[in-house]
Amino acid sequence: MQKKITSPLDDKTIEELKAGDQVLISGVIYVGRDTAHKRITEALERGEELPFDIRGQTIYYMGPSPAKPGEVIGAAGPTTSGRMDSYSPRLIAVGLKVMIGKGIRSAEVKEAIVKHKGAYLAAIGGAGALIARSIKKADVVAYEELGAEAVRRLEVEDFPATVVNDARGGDLYEEGMAKYRKKAGETKGDEI
Repeated sequence: MQKKITSPLDDKTIEELKAGDQVLISGVIYVGRDTAHKRITEALERGEELPFDIRGQTIYYMGPSPAKPGEVIGAAGPTTSGRMDSYSPRLIAVGLKVMIGKGIRSAEVKEAIVKHKGAYLAAIGGAGALIARSIKKADVVAYEELGAEAVRRLEVEDFPATVVNDARGGDLYEEGMAKYRKKAGETKGDEI
């Protein structure tokens, strides 16, 4: 079963998400990668206003490809989330609720997710053209000079993702590996 959620998100919605849940996100999400994260974090350290209100927001780690004529955006697949790990705890602490990408997160990011009630979701790598169908509007809102690294504001409808890390410390990747190890251990040594 898929849960429909709307971004920006509140604590109640975040608390209802569990590792393994399939979600369809509608509303507004932002796109930002490592260079944008660095600039946002530096702005926070200088006490400057951010280019968008990060509280309750979702950031998607994506490198968009150019849009074909008549399309909103080109392929919109996820990029590796670990590249943002050094910046994410700070952004979560000031109100970022959800991050979407691919791959595992550091212990520091997972701790910040639990402490500040957030979530990390995975999008399907290699499905950028399919994911792009859920993006209804895309506008650059900051750091335009960064090209594909610029911060974009996306309006999405039924954007598909899976909850990997939830606000209670659930970790879909760790749970999956534990099940695999248990199953592999049960069959180890069995003879046919």
